[in-house]
Amino acid sequence: MDLSKTALLTVDLQNDFLHPEGAYGRAGQTAPEIAALPARLKPLVDLLKAKGGWFVSTQFTLVPVRGEPMIAPHLKKIRPFLKAGDFAPGSWGNQLVDELGPADVTVEKIAYSAFYQTRMEWTLRKLGIEHLLVAGIVTNGGVATTFRAAHVREFDAILLEDGCAAFSQATHDEAVQALRPVGRVASIAEMTVEIEAL
Repeated sequence: MDLSKTALLTVDLQNDFLHPEGAYGRAGQTAPEIAALPARLKPLVDLLKAKGGWFVSTQFTLVPVRGEPMIAPHLKKIRPFLKAGDFAPGSWGNQLVDELGPADVTVEKIAYSAFYQTRMEWTLRKLGIEHLLVAGIVTNGGVATTFRAAHVREFDAILLEDGCAAFSQATHDEAVQALRPVGRVASIAEMTVEIEAL
C-alpha cells in the first residue's frame, strides 16, 4: 500500500451511537463490543496519520424538516426512541467521538452505505485515495454496505474484523463471514504491522 493513497474509513462512530448520553445510550441500546471500538482503533488512527495516511469518518445523519427528523420507516419501527435533535447535522450527537477526532475528512450519510447519495466517492477520488481500511458499526449494517459499495467502485478495501462490532457477537461473526468473498479481512494488529513496515 502507498499510505498517501490509504484511508481508514470509520462508519458511525459518533456520540449519538456510542456516548452514554447519546440517543442510543439514553435508550439503553449498546453493546460492550461497540463501546470498545474507539480505544481499539485509536492507535491505528494515530499510526496511519503519522505515516501520511488519511482518516475519513462518516456519520449517520437524520436530516430535520420542519423540526422533525426524516427517518426511514424501517428504522422508525426498530428504533422508536429516535426523536427530534438526534443525529442532527452539526449537533454534538452527530459528531465523531472525541477519542478518535479529529478526522481529516467527515462525510455525512443518510442510509447504511457511506456511498449512497453522499460525496464520499468524490472526496476519496479528489484525495487520490485507492485503499480503504473499513471499520465501525454495525458490522451487518453500515459497515457491510459501505464495504460492498467500496468494492463495487473498485477501491482496494480491507475489512478490519476487530475494528467492527454489532449488537451481538453472533451477528458480527455472520456478517464478517459473508464479507470474506468480497474483499480481504484482517485484524488491527495485522494492519499495524504492515503499516509500521512501510
